[in-house]
Amino acid sequence: MSTLNDLIERRSVRKYTTQEVEQEKIDAIVKAGSYAPSAMGRQPSRVVVVKNKALRDELSALNAAVMNGKGDPFYGAPVVIIVFTDTSTPTYKEDGALVMGNLLNAAYAEGLGSCWINRAYEVFEGERGKELKAQWGIPESYVGIGNAIIGYADMQPVAKPRREDFVITIE
Repeated sequence: MSTLNDLIERRSVRKYTTQEVEQEKIDAIVKAGSYAPSAMGRQPSRVVVVKNKALRDELSALNAAVMNGKGDPFYGAPVVIIVFTDTSTPTYKEDGALVMGNLLNAAYAEGLGSCWINRAYEVFEGERGKELKAQWGIPESYVGIGNAIIGYADMQPVAKPRREDFVITIE
């Protein structure tokens, strides 16, 4: 039952403390990401864990620039896990999204806050993003799917009411 409760209770967190996230928790989260379902069991995704504050801040600025903004789209989270997936796989978007979901849910199970931040695709299609991918050994055929920001929550998010018309049952 704890898995179902975690899935129901997890919310996106948009404010974080500066407390460092323990490596054991990061390891557990990325392990959960590695077990995400993928079409035909291809496992076409890779993740990059960014804990370095200077690089995290640079990535945040690149992400903000996609929206012509200057704020911190990573909301102060100290850890960013970037999901990349191989576009040679027909289901790369779906496979990468499943990795993202596992990362977010695993973070909650570890007592952490998390949020999916978009624009990984745009950031890593830019010149600096391509440089970073090459530096990290990510092949050119891989694209950014999303950024999972992780950290200790400095807020208590509240769930919005669920849609009443969410389910259509055909008997």
